[in-house]
Amino acid sequence: MSKLMLREYYELCEGGVCEDVLSEAEKLEVKNGVVYLSGVMQKANTPNGNGRVYPAQVLKREVQKLVRERRALGELDHPEDSVINLKNASHMVTDIWWNGDDVMGKVKVLNTPSGKILQDLVQSGVKLGISSRGMGSVHESNKGQAIVEDDFQLICFDFVSEPSTPGAYMVKEHKEPNIFNKSDRINRALNEVIVGLE
Repeated sequence: MSKLMLREYYELCEGGVCEDVLSEAEKLEVKNGVVYLSGVMQKANTPNGNGRVYPAQVLKREVQKLVRERRALGELDHPEDSVINLKNASHMVTDIWWNGDDVMGKVKVLNTPSGKILQDLVQSGVKLGISSRGMGSVHESNKGQAIVEDDFQLICFDFVSEPSTPGAYMVKEHKEPNIFNKSDRINRALNEVIVGLE
């Protein structure tokens, strides 16, 4: 089987900056203009919006390696590339932990050109999704689910405007109403079909 680009969208916790997961130094940074966001970044053993299931052992290996190797940078939007373009880096995942089958994480917005755009979007109240990007192959289970194989390599988590997982948005410090209506979701689904046909 050949490896494909696998992109998934998940939610960082509602409310954006979760004060209870920030250290005192990080809380001070938030007050001085550095933005942190945290919440659900990926889910194991659960069919996602793209119909794929990530086994827990595959995700555990990959997410820990990503943070341990200090290569947990991400970009705005979802490039088709399997390489992180450093000139486009906007954020860095600083911590990852598990809550049941949920991969939880904390993200620091960087002081880069793309990071400044991301910070402005967050501070303006724009709801953003979080999305994993990786390479791997899949096989179909007897239940018709696409199971991600052990060859999966997690590249990064990117910020996106239209996540495929319902409610997969991230906001800063306060709750925002869901700004996407039924027609927005239909348009997103049609865009995914068109991209899949290209």
